[in-house]
Amino acid sequence: MTLWLMAGLLFTPLAWAVLTLLTDFTRGRLVTWGGILVQVLVSLGLWLVVSRDGGFYYALGGWQAPLGIELRVDGLAVTFVLLTAVVASACGFHAGVYIDPDKPWHRYFWPLFWFLWSGLNAVWLGGDLFNLYVGLELISLSAVGLVALGGKAGALRASLRYLLAALLGSLAYLLGVALIYGQFGTLSIAGIVFWLEEHPVPAGSSLALALMVAGLALKTALFPLHRWLPPAHGIAKSPVSALLSALVVKASFYIAARLWLELGEPLGNLAAAQLVGLLGSAAVVWGSWLACRQMELKQVVAYSSVAQIGYLFLLFPLTYSVSESVSLQAQQGITLQVISHALAKAAMFLAAGNLVLSTGSRRVDALTGVSRFLPFSLFSFALAGVSLMSLPPSGGFAAKWLLLQASLGSGQWWWVLVLLVGGLLSAVYVFRICRASFLESPETNQFYHPHRSLEIIPMILALLSLGLGLVSAEVLSVMALPFEEEGSP
Repeated sequence: MTLWLMAGLLFTPLAWAVLTLLTDFTRGRLVTWGGILVQVLVSLGLWLVVSRDGGFYYALGGWQAPLGIELRVDGLAVTFVLLTAVVASACGFHAGVYIDPDKPWHRYFWPLFWFLWSGLNAVWLGGDLFNLYVGLELISLSAVGLVALGGKAGALRASLRYLLAALLGSLAYLLGVALIYGQFGTLSIAGIVFWLEEHPVPAGSSLALALMVAGLALKTALFPLHRWLPPAHGIAKSPVSALLSALVVKASFYIAARLWLELGEPLGNLAAAQLVGLLGSAAVVWGSWLACRQMELKQVVAYSSVAQIGYLFLLFPLTYSVSESVSLQAQQGITLQVISHALAKAAMFLAAGNLVLSTGSRRVDALTGVSRFLPFSLFSFALAGVSLMSLPPSGGFAAKWLLLQASLGSGQWWWVLVLLVGGLLSAVYVFRICRASFLESPETNQFYHPHRSLEIIPMILALLSLGLGLVSAEVLSVMALPFEEEGSP
């Protein structure tokens, strides 16, 4: 059973990618919708197996590390596998209606979509540094291709800038991986942890961790390394923007968080943890401020992503040299922040795409009067904004509440100010969009009405982000599932 589930998660997306490569956009859409059903069922199946039996290590094909591919299937990994299934399915269904099938280059959307999904699953389940790199590269190259499908000169420039940032991030990460292999003789994360339990920390290993985290921070667009993100997310097709913001930037952060939680205590230090937290705080304030000043709707949402990503990096100071209970609160808060932001931002980008489609303009001031013609999409945008503003009962509120408790519990009260300022600035840019939509003008009574299904999908995602706070205990309980250490190096 487990063999089929793992094969389904890692290899069937590649099969769907090849199949859709042989078809045009319309036939690829039908193939993809069938594939989405399979992927959702497989993801649910793995979640049920872990819920029943607990987490485990899995050697793909029966080959043990270091020769084989080691997979770590725990509660956190299956949570992200399921999150990917939900968000990618929503974006896939939305794209099938939203994207123009008559443009010949759009036929490549589906193969890239499936390569991206395959890479995401590989990252969530990866247990060694090199295979995490392979998954990360598959994600980056697919994402760059998806941005380029915008078809305009601006899209090509944004994709090239994105590619350059991704390559620089990969170079830094690989340098760190090479140093780690030279010092520990293994690339298995569990193997490195086991080695450190038996030996003193070798000189220079902190540099290896710093290089890997720096490369991953560039790929995640942490301030001040964020300049590639707004052009790419702003100009891409809305379903692509949703995928990038909800899932792609989370993959590199996920690896950085895994490395920090496993290796941060022996290889990191307090100054580095505080520095990363300060950069995250700067991202919250600077990204929110720029979101308030943008003239284009999708640029508002893109800079909002820069700000929301900043919260994630508070994980570093809130889990270093603190009590176990504080560290657990911080980990739970960041997990909820990742999930709630993924759902809310996917909803927001899809709803923004509908509004742009309706008004025929990307500008915020073109939204005048759209509230009467497209209230459903506008409501979805506002509901998703509730989670970004951290208002109850949203998942964003539950996440920030846990981070606030962890900040006070560890005596690091200054992060509380970041949480408060970030919430207020989020309210400013969300209400600015709502205000522009409720203004009236006699010259703006002509709007295009998109297909009804395009409005339903972001509404479902926005409701999920809003309701996440009500079921946060159940979601977090999956992280606490027992893990079977047998099979680890």
